[in-house]
Amino acid sequence: MQSSTSDHNASLHKVTAAGILISIGIVFGDIGTSPLYAFGAIIGERPISEMLVLGGLSCVFWTLTLLTTIKYVIITLRADNRGEGGVFSLYALVRRFKKWLLFPAIIGGSFLLADGIITPPISVSSAIEGLKIFSPDLNTVPIVIVILILIFMAQQLGTNLIGKAFGPIMLVWFSFLAVMGSIQVIANPAILAALSPHYAIQLLVAYPEGFWLLGAVFLCTTGAEALYSDMGHCGRNNIRVSWVFVKTALLLNYAGQGAWMLKHVGETLHGARPFYEIVPAELLLPAIGLATLATIIASQALISGSFTLISEAMRLNLWPKLRIIYPTNFRGQLYIPAINWMLMVGCISVVLYFEESEKMEAAYGLAVTLTMMMTTLLIASFLLIRRQNKFLILLITIVFLSIEVSFLIANATKFTDGGWVSILFGFGLFIMMFIWNRARALKDRLVEYESVNEFLPILKQLSADLTVPKYATHLVYLTASDGPHKIEKKILYSVFQRAPKRADVYWFIHINVVDEPYNLSYKTDILAEDDVVWITFNLGFRIEPRINMYFRMVVEELVRNQEIDIKSRYASLSQNNMAGDFRFVILESFLSYDNKLSLVDRLTMNGYYNLSRFSLNDKRSYGLDTSNVTIEKTPLVVTPIKNIRLTREI
Repeated sequence: MQSSTSDHNASLHKVTAAGILISIGIVFGDIGTSPLYAFGAIIGERPISEMLVLGGLSCVFWTLTLLTTIKYVIITLRADNRGEGGVFSLYALVRRFKKWLLFPAIIGGSFLLADGIITPPISVSSAIEGLKIFSPDLNTVPIVIVILILIFMAQQLGTNLIGKAFGPIMLVWFSFLAVMGSIQVIANPAILAALSPHYAIQLLVAYPEGFWLLGAVFLCTTGAEALYSDMGHCGRNNIRVSWVFVKTALLLNYAGQGAWMLKHVGETLHGARPFYEIVPAELLLPAIGLATLATIIASQALISGSFTLISEAMRLNLWPKLRIIYPTNFRGQLYIPAINWMLMVGCISVVLYFEESEKMEAAYGLAVTLTMMMTTLLIASFLLIRRQNKFLILLITIVFLSIEVSFLIANATKFTDGGWVSILFGFGLFIMMFIWNRARALKDRLVEYESVNEFLPILKQLSADLTVPKYATHLVYLTASDGPHKIEKKILYSVFQRAPKRADVYWFIHINVVDEPYNLSYKTDILAEDDVVWITFNLGFRIEPRINMYFRMVVEELVRNQEIDIKSRYASLSQNNMAGDFRFVILESFLSYDNKLSLVDRLTMNGYYNLSRFSLNDKRSYGLDTSNVTIEKTPLVVTPIKNIRLTREI
């Protein structure tokens, strides 16, 4: 397994034509469609001026350079978790060192997911609204909703086939951006003066609303966070090489839009989109069609990324367990129905509420700004762990946080205009993750353990006690104990006291989630020959826990190696070499009435058990749905009630 993992990681870091094409197709969709609306949002309804155009373009250039290129492409992509990227992969690298890093990880993941309800609507709407050039009164809302519904319905089929077309389509899209922009730049090369930071500083300092325009400028880099999340699909070096082409195409198009606007100084856009204004009339319809395809691809990549984000959160005990479907055999491609339909409802609600992409711009970017700030904190911790120069780390952190805080303050003005939508959604997701994680940690702290060695003789005696009815030939328990030296008291209570369970062989399975994303290994300890076996599965946080299948494979190997005998102990079946039956026992807790909880603990535990109603139970989440499974309920006492004065009457 280690060999295959290292081979996979090595292949991810190779620069290949196919890898570059895939990167262009699935990594840069969000940031690649920003020219549709970003520069138009900067100008707004203000009269076009040279300072506004040159300053706006200069801000775009330096934002893409400082945040996207330096922070993400050069620095953050170094945080490679066995080939994987993203806020939770980064958290998995640093969580052992500082417990408080859980909070930036949860905040970052929550608000990145929240931004996902804005990205598909604004991208698709911006493309479809190009049709208003031909029909100004066209109601684009139904068209956008139909496209979004089709996108979400297609998720359950998998994206393996359509995914192969992403690269070529996006290559055409970025080439189109570059060509359209270059035509305008050649006609008015003076626009290139905007590459000087002087114009950005002048706009922010001298223009009346300069600083607050950063909220619109930020739209040009909102896909940067997804760039890091997709590292596992494409590889760090392929992303870095393809970014050179992508950034060049983006800047040429922004410069082209700026060159066009310099010809219209003193005028206002009146709803016109600079992106479509630089496209020749005979190419408008093809341009709208190509833009629509690009926005669909951008939406698809973001939705797939949301599935990956939630699956990682589940494995890290940050999210209730949900049903995951793997539509194809392609590793990493998954589908989570509950998240899919939740995002679809959210996206459609956004379209119905805002109706136009211009209004959606007000809500866009505020949430992902918070995600970027959290990534900065996590990447600083990662660099400290790697023993990089502390002064350089401090400088980098101050620079990036200063930029991102400035964007956050500027974006805060969008709150009442619609920014509250993504913030409310993100805050709700944060509360869910926090409650789930805190309650799980609280439950884990309450688990009491006993020495396994102390009870091995009793287990062997029970196994041989013919006066106790046999419960199963092979009895299997899932345990949270991290080694065969201790076992939960509640498991011992289940075996010995809660209807004593006699079995020929007792199996204890521990599932250990490791930081390596695709690790799949196990270790066995035979504690008592032919009586007690302990199995530890070490699963990467991106590996589906199909315990029933993995357990069967382990048992088959133990039988081949003659380490265990699984034949039935019933005489009639044993003489015919029939395998014995296996029964799993899963212990599920419920909040006992014998608790005296503080307000915070009561809200936390009630929230946890309410969320549990929507979570898969252990039977399904561990892939035991085809097994003989018994579920036992056990009371959870967080804070026992004390000082009860109960008197006996005579």
